[in-house]
Amino acid sequence: MNPGSISAISALAGSVIGGLTTGFTTLLNQRSQARAGMIAHDVARREELVRDFIIAASKTYGDAIVNSDPKMPEIVDLYSMVSRLRVLSMPRSVVCADSVMYSIVETYFTPNRTMADIRELVKNGGVDPLKDFAEAAREERYAFAMR
Repeated sequence: MNPGSISAISALAGSVIGGLTTGFTTLLNQRSQARAGMIAHDVARREELVRDFIIAASKTYGDAIVNSDPKMPEIVDLYSMVSRLRVLSMPRSVVCADSVMYSIVETYFTPNRTMADIRELVKNGGVDPLKDFAEAAREERYAFAMR
């Protein structure tokens, strides 16, 4: 074989390998960036849902403490959020959200509380049905961020 052709073939092979390596590296980087974007979007959706659930559950629980007439639209909204949590969240968060829902519904069927009763509840630490849910959501967020 001619030494000139060996040199040309070597140069051509080097160019092909270099081009393939660059293309493969670019593909991997794009896939990695797309995955990071999807994870960031999923985390944002979860955070928004958890925030909305906490706000709605807090308002509904406050209403349940002082009223005996459940407000069905608020209850239905909470149940829809729990169902969305079932799709997006880990099982512990869903169990805690179910517990919050049960607590709210049960509170509507207890006697209405006065401000003095609420003061005693706050003093004794018995007014936060969302505590376990918030802790579960925080743990889930931490676990998801560590992926």
